Amino acid sequence: QVQLVESGGGLVQPGGSLRLSCEASGIIFRISVMGWYRQAPGKERELVAAMPLGGRTHYADSVKGRFTISRDNAKNTVYLQMNSLQPEDTADYYCYAITASRQYWSTGTQVSVSS
Repeated sequence: QVQLVESGGGLVQPGGSLRLSCEASGIIFRISVMGWYRQAPGKERELVAAMPLGGRTHYADSVKGRFTISRDNAKNTVYLQMNSLQPEDTADYYCYAITASRQYWSTGTQVSVSS
């Protein structure tokens, strides 16, 4: 059974930082893409960042310059460093991994930004 185990969410004040991590466990031959989605209350799911293997990273315009995605391929782990957090970043965050045949998702972690 493949699982994506996510951690690092929480409550921070505006301007604060958090780092999310997500590790894929189980039998996975090769993960081509790892990344992060988020869904804020009353809004559509949004792609935050993606990191293809051997490709260019992608960021949503709303997080460019503030968020940084990184990946440890040996550990099948993806990270999301979130700086200068704003209330608009409040959402449930989900990591995902894509292989040649499957797409996997975490159960999500909540990020709340408020004073």
